[in-house]
Amino acid sequence: MKAQILIVEDDADLIELLEYRLQKEGYETLGFLSTKNVKRALAEEHVDLILMDRSLPDIEGSEFIAMMREKGLDTPVIFLSAKDSKYQVEEGFIRGADDYMTKPFEMSELLLRIEAVLRRTKKSIHSNLVTYRDIQLDLSSRTIHIGAQEIELTKLEFDLLHTLIAHQGSVLKRDFLLKNVWGRGGSFQGRTVNVAINRLKEKIDPDKSKNYIKTIRGIGYTLF
Repeated sequence: MKAQILIVEDDADLIELLEYRLQKEGYETLGFLSTKNVKRALAEEHVDLILMDRSLPDIEGSEFIAMMREKGLDTPVIFLSAKDSKYQVEEGFIRGADDYMTKPFEMSELLLRIEAVLRRTKKSIHSNLVTYRDIQLDLSSRTIHIGAQEIELTKLEFDLLHTLIAHQGSVLKRDFLLKNVWGRGGSFQGRTVNVAINRLKEKIDPDKSKNYIKTIRGIGYTLF
């Protein structure tokens, strides 16, 4: 199964070309003309690699990645940039690049570098299984099985369930979940957590027979 690649590039024609070539190779893609909605996409989707331009309309691309690295982002990043001086390339690596290609670039070389970065980063991830009752989370492949059945979750839902399992037996307040799952409590409200919990319940317990997640009124949520 091919990886999902998120592209941030202010040239719409280049995004279209990148998505066409990457999808032709079997990759899934998400394209953005600025960083405006990238944080939310990273919270809600499983992204294996980011292709990031540096000259963007809202924030310089390497500054955005440096900020996200400080918040815990570990997704590999390849910068695609016209900033090609020795200093600028070094700056890109210092701010969190796993690789750096200057524009214009050969698509064939980019595809090889994508394969190399994905291969290298996947090798560094060791299988890590987390279980709760009949639920099994594989943190390396980010898959979930309930019994023998694989369940499809978004990245946000997977992280939410992982957090609940990691703190099973404790009641987790909405503010705690906002901070540890969404990453920045001030940007969201408790209602956001309620909606996400309800979506998660529908996916892992559609017939409401197992009742994995218990709501503690006025406080938060716990597993029992």
